[in-house]
Amino acid sequence: MFGMSSDLIKEIRELKKERNAIILGHNYMDYGVQLVSDFTGDSYDLAVKAMKTDADVIVFAGVYFMAEQAAALNQNKTVLSPDPNAGCTLSDSLDVDTLSEFKKMYPDAPVVLYINTSIYTKALADYIVTSSTAVKVVSSLDSDVVLFGPDANLANFVEKKTGKKIIKVPPNGRCMVHASYTKQLMEVARRKYKGAVLMAHPESPLEILEASDFVGSTNQMIEFARKSESRDFIVATEIGMINALKLQVPEKTFYPLVTTEACGCARCPYMAMVTLKKIRDSLVENKHVVKVDLETAERAKRAFENTMKILGKT
Repeated sequence: MFGMSSDLIKEIRELKKERNAIILGHNYMDYGVQLVSDFTGDSYDLAVKAMKTDADVIVFAGVYFMAEQAAALNQNKTVLSPDPNAGCTLSDSLDVDTLSEFKKMYPDAPVVLYINTSIYTKALADYIVTSSTAVKVVSSLDSDVVLFGPDANLANFVEKKTGKKIIKVPPNGRCMVHASYTKQLMEVARRKYKGAVLMAHPESPLEILEASDFVGSTNQMIEFARKSESRDFIVATEIGMINALKLQVPEKTFYPLVTTEACGCARCPYMAMVTLKKIRDSLVENKHVVKVDLETAERAKRAFENTMKILGKT
């Protein structure tokens, strides 16, 4: 963090005070972005933080669907997306028409959507979950059949853990990063970092999850590493997570399952689009204000609230 980066960090911190703004940074963000973030976490955790803030302006340092849901949950605040072109392969894999068709085919099945979806598909859901809450929410439902989307890998994991029939919507939704992980990559990493504990994200293929030492969301990884007696960890998720782990658990050592030098798949190109400069410009110019119509926002908010009731947070 030298030169222009340090100047940008200082400028952003001053702009936050001037505008009564907060920055919500996803765990996959670059190191400098995490340094200026008031809160870092996974998608769901940051959505909850957005609902509770007294700030006038929310800058969402993450991909677009995250800013979209913050706007839906905060109709009276200004929500900014540093780069609205920062998309998500999971979110893009499920549209309103596809979900509507599945709802017609399974009219009695509750709809549980992973948070990596657009606000318009969320508005058709009964529950919104993250990787850390999906199993608990699905387990609590009375129905033995559940519509779940858009991540097929997470759906497989939930099905195995709950024993329920999970209808994948769509059948093959995948995160472009996690879908690239293989058992062979895991075996190479274990040989390279002997004795290191391997943590995997539930968006990874089932063969990775079954061979991992710990499976959890990005927030759960941080908590697990913090409490673990182990000192060394292999991290099977988007490589930006190494930044969050180094910041939150600095006394331990973390290795990515695969580096960007070995495979470009290690870094989500959309997450990488959010930079310090774009955050600064967004605050200075009130750039890329995110709006969601009230009806859509209210329907999506109900799905969030249904989930929070199950989790005992309301």
